[in-house]
Amino acid sequence: MRSTRSRRITRLVAVAAVAAVVVTGCSSSGGKQKEAPKASEAGVGVADTPRLTIAMITHETPGDTFWDKIKAGAQAAAKKDNVTLKYSNDPQPDKQAVLIQNAVDSKVDGIATTLVTPDALADAVSSATKAGIPVVGFNSGIDQYKQLGALMYFGSDETIAGTSAGKRIADAGGKHTLCVIQAQGSVALEARCAGVKKTSPGTENINVNGADLSAVTSTLTAKLQQDKSIDYVVTLGAPIALAALDSIAQANSSAKVVTFDLNADAAKAIKDGKIEFSIDQQPYVQGYEAVDSLWLYLTNRNDIGGGRAVLTGPSFVDKSNIDLIAKYATRGTR
Repeated sequence: MRSTRSRRITRLVAVAAVAAVVVTGCSSSGGKQKEAPKASEAGVGVADTPRLTIAMITHETPGDTFWDKIKAGAQAAAKKDNVTLKYSNDPQPDKQAVLIQNAVDSKVDGIATTLVTPDALADAVSSATKAGIPVVGFNSGIDQYKQLGALMYFGSDETIAGTSAGKRIADAGGKHTLCVIQAQGSVALEARCAGVKKTSPGTENINVNGADLSAVTSTLTAKLQQDKSIDYVVTLGAPIALAALDSIAQANSSAKVVTFDLNADAAKAIKDGKIEFSIDQQPYVQGYEAVDSLWLYLTNRNDIGGGRAVLTGPSFVDKSNIDLIAKYATRGTR
């Protein structure tokens, strides 16, 4: 019996020794911390994926609610992907270029940027790509992002959006449309108005200072008082649309308002019949995909879009679907 007990003890010691070897093998790597799992091993968005830093740089004009939706989408993706998001903005092209260069100098892992003024941003974007930092474009620059070196693009085709809006206006009997550009020189805004004019030939453009809504209202009021033949006003941002409604009232004009983009007040105006419809480019999706695509590229070398821009619009919002969408506009994601 003693012999049997001795043999059992010997076997237990042997098992313990094997277990010790297995544990040691799992934890030994010369004292180095365990390498963070790859995205394919860890699953999308789990907390223990490598912590990356992505810079998002836009041409946001302070006070424009449109950019709140861009940021909301970007922040949601960053939270899911375990990303540190650094957001900065400046509406001046040269200053936006400096912000991109600052991101390059700080050695971020990726850059998502609007390309509203491609010529002014070209050198800064080139600096990023030369440094091996992947760049994606979004919101503006759909026709220029490839030549600037951006890997992917997320946004609306502004020419298609404009022609679609112009067709709806023409089909409704519009003859003289005023297209309001709130940031002169923006390739996206110019493309929208050019598209409107293509399918609604009686369109003319007017430039206003989108950073000063009171000035927008006074400029549009004067124009509408001067020319009573204007039957449609197309604005390229929701805050401008609300200013246009004030201008129409002050000028005693019968013009109808169509707008690009959406916010809670514009959604209510659509529901109340004060705005005919909105051409929505879904900015929340743009911000989300810009960050998420960089994470996928950096962790798994994914390329979204197959070499083409990924379209987030145009998506039309009018009385037929405003009840479904209004709550998301109030929440700040549409």
